[in-house]
Amino acid sequence: MTQFLLRTAVYLVCFVMAWYAMSGVNFEKFLKPGHVGQAWMLYLFCVCALAYLAGSFLLAFIYLH
Repeated sequence: MTQFLLRTAVYLVCFVMAWYAMSGVNFEKFLKPGHVGQAWMLYLFCVCALAYLAGSFLLAFIYLH
């Protein structure tokens, strides 16, 4: 049970940190005008992928050492 709570907490913290980090990127230069829904979907996928990768790295580092 504690392992589940630790994993959940790590992924949630990484999600918040990834959201904060991605807010500093100007995506408007890379996207077509008028495609707001697609831009938000891309933004969300990028945040989720970054949070998953960072969380997996941290959990692997915690459990291996």
